Amino acid sequence: MTVQAQPVSVSAEAGISGTASASADTRAHLTSATTALALSVQDRMLRAARSHLTGLGFTELLPPILGPVTDPGVRGAKQVDIDYYGHRYKLMTSAILYKQASLLTFERIFYVAPNIRLEPLETANTGRHLTEFHQLDVEAAGTSRAEAMELAEKLVAHMITAVCANLGDRIAAAGRDTAELLRSATTPFDRTSHAEACARLRAIGHSQSPDAELDWAGEAILSRQHDRPLFITDYPKGSRGFYDREREDRPGILENFDLLLPGGFGELISGSRRENRYREIVTRIRETGENPAKYAWYLGVLRDGLPASSGFGIGVERLTRFLAGLDSVAQATSFPKRAGVLAP
Repeated sequence: MTVQAQPVSVSAEAGISGTASASADTRAHLTSATTALALSVQDRMLRAARSHLTGLGFTELLPPILGPVTDPGVRGAKQVDIDYYGHRYKLMTSAILYKQASLLTFERIFYVAPNIRLEPLETANTGRHLTEFHQLDVEAAGTSRAEAMELAEKLVAHMITAVCANLGDRIAAAGRDTAELLRSATTPFDRTSHAEACARLRAIGHSQSPDAELDWAGEAILSRQHDRPLFITDYPKGSRGFYDREREDRPGILENFDLLLPGGFGELISGSRRENRYREIVTRIRETGENPAKYAWYLGVLRDGLPASSGFGIGVERLTRFLAGLDSVAQATSFPKRAGVLAP
């Protein structure tokens, strides 16, 4: 492993004590009524997602867990390298490159994909970050960004209404306002551009660079101003991965989007129309300062042709947190792992 835990000198008694404490914490978490509700919500929303997507002709595939490369756009987090028979491989931070390649088999696919990102230590208590999390990854050949956004909108609304229909009483008993949740499922969702969002934040004194992704505090501010999810479109080139296509009518602007949940819960989805042209991808990789040779397998597949597509990823634990009204995504998984915190 390139990323390794640092050795710590402790006594055998201390080691046993630490293990006992971790076991007690795990038992308390797994027997908590909050955990039972969160995982019930998660189960119901994933059932609803699978039913909705398969009804639209999508095929569920099993995602890769490791590979020679992974998504470079990890927003301050670090990738995890492993020794794979003498070669450096990576645990998936996102299966975006593999989603594109999978369209060679099926035109519409989705994963429920595990991801590993060594988040900065300051994210341990944001309530929004885990080092191990899952995404509902969706990709469709021959679709535009507008069609991907419509699909995301209807999918999220369907999951919210399905959870409220099946678990509304339990959610309400736990203190979550189900009427508020159902309002958030009203479509169409709100929309603004990245430039407009930055202007709104600066107008209230929040320092937000117009050339960068919205920071976490800015996302929370904007999402508190809405009672429905908010699409943010057209992020500037350089703020996102090389696989987001640049707009032909507006050079320097990407044909992508995020979706923020209302009520201060922040980002749920990132998506885009994908770049599938070999020369443009090689140029974009070089613009980020990386060597295209690092992505040899992907570029080889791309050179021989990949379908044009659009897609997105939904944070499973983040949507669970929103639906159950949880304080943290750490409550939305059986075995939570936060930055810098040793846990089972």
